[in-house]
Amino acid sequence: MSIQLAILGILSWMSSTGYELKKIFEDSTFMYWSGNNNQIYKALLNLENEGYVTCEVVHQDNSPSKKIYTITEEGLKELKECLVLSPEAPEIKKPFLVQLAWSDMLNNQELSDVLSEYENEIKLQLIMQKEKYRRSLHSPNRTTRESLLWERISENIVSTYNNELNWVRETRRELFENEVVEEKSKMNYEIREIDNKKYIELISTTKLLSTENHALDLIALCWEQETNALMIHYETLSEDFFKLKTKVSGNIVQKFINYGIKVASIVPKETIQKGRFKEMAIETNKGNHFRLYDSKEEAEKWLLK
Repeated sequence: MSIQLAILGILSWMSSTGYELKKIFEDSTFMYWSGNNNQIYKALLNLENEGYVTCEVVHQDNSPSKKIYTITEEGLKELKECLVLSPEAPEIKKPFLVQLAWSDMLNNQELSDVLSEYENEIKLQLIMQKEKYRRSLHSPNRTTRESLLWERISENIVSTYNNELNWVRETRRELFENEVVEEKSKMNYEIREIDNKKYIELISTTKLLSTENHALDLIALCWEQETNALMIHYETLSEDFFKLKTKVSGNIVQKFINYGIKVASIVPKETIQKGRFKEMAIETNKGNHFRLYDSKEEAEKWLLK
């Protein structure tokens, strides 16, 4: 199905601007055109040229004018014609399967690590989809049947990720049932709750944080505990985290930012002010995503702010 069908469907529910359509796509569990403004506006232009939508320019004081798109009677007719077409079989495109197909050349530890990384990615997507389903920011509910249809769509997406998660775990079990591979990192953490605000405090870990995959483990943990606030201690960070040339800190911090996790790291003052790392500390402490403190009190105060 095309993006034009998705747009006509949304506009049959409510008139929208191009920006509002983009936000609906971003928050959707099954419409995949988020992040591409050109694609959305090109589709809107085509729909307007075909007479399926109209565009009204609304002038605003102290803000740029905005274009509001509304579906026409012809658009509603076109939408219904699309809805009764024979459904297409789902496209199954999993790049990981191509990667896995030739993984016999890896040793057991390498293959186990690859499977672990894929499992973490699936866990993240599963948690994200459940969160979108829970929020239901953009779900029409004009009728009981419509609400049920959208609920079943969300359950379809969640079940797909659940099945993938079960599959990768069973694959690992069959591959390494009688083999010895290094255990995944174990994390020692506490869930702190103060004045109805919650954060996770990572106290120690069997593997020091040194990869984006370690960051994904923590992100998944935050989502599982329904918090976006995380405190990490100096003892959990690898030496490479403090060497800017390794790009470890930059990659890990970017992961936290991408997934909306607010992180306070407790690091000794002499480390924060050491060499080039001091430059990074000054820069990150200007923002609202990742900051370094030399005391737990200050870190907690900012984290819960």
